[in-house]
Amino acid sequence: MTEFGARLAAMRATAPLVQNITNYVAMNVMANVMLAAGASPAMVHAEEEAAEFAGFTQALTINIGTLSGPWVASMEAAARTAAGKGTPWVLDPVAVGATAFRRETGARLVALKPTVVRGNASEIMALAGDAGRGKGVDSADGVEAAEDAARRLAGVTGGVVAVTGPVDYVTDGTRGWRIANGDPMMPKITALGCSLTGIVGAFLVGQPAAEATVAALAYYGLAGERAAQASGGPGSFAVAFLDALHGLTPEALEAGARVSAA
Repeated sequence: MTEFGARLAAMRATAPLVQNITNYVAMNVMANVMLAAGASPAMVHAEEEAAEFAGFTQALTINIGTLSGPWVASMEAAARTAAGKGTPWVLDPVAVGATAFRRETGARLVALKPTVVRGNASEIMALAGDAGRGKGVDSADGVEAAEDAARRLAGVTGGVVAVTGPVDYVTDGTRGWRIANGDPMMPKITALGCSLTGIVGAFLVGQPAAEATVAALAYYGLAGERAAQASGGPGSFAVAFLDALHGLTPEALEAGARVSAA
């Protein structure tokens, strides 16, 4: 697979409006990350307007990090609207295996056929019905342990599943890719994983789902590598990461993406 740079250029040319129903911890970080990348984020989650907004947004992302009953109602309503209009949407099943409430919510959202599911290995395994070893919002499983679960989950949704970790894995149930971009500092910054979900949503607009997801992950990871070179710790990394997302060119992404078939 090539044309990673072209997919970044297409996302920026579109500057897609992306509705994000995400958690309280992630909202500000995610909005800044998406703006730096070139997308237009909207943090719209109220039950009174979530479905209406999903009727005209160009992509939707749903993150179950800080659940409550009204938020779940908003998520389901927005996802139904997106699915009905053919709008791409991304599910981020944060800590989906931790409680019965999360497991039930995750199952209902999967039934609404997300275009992409993006999570860590333990989350993907739990969502597929396997016994993952999640530790709160963190994964205690390696990416490779979740690859079979990811392929099965893609078969259920008819979409794409991305397992993120030191080396990411993306599958559409038949094909697979590994993305080796990234830096160990990235998990030390709160909400960077949640924010990646918004970037995936932005890349999906007008582009094929699997290829767009791979390009989004390579772009995000390469920005992390550049930020690490310019920073001395988590605090300066967070600032450098926004700068790297903004400054990374399509040509640099094409040259720096480390993607292989799996």
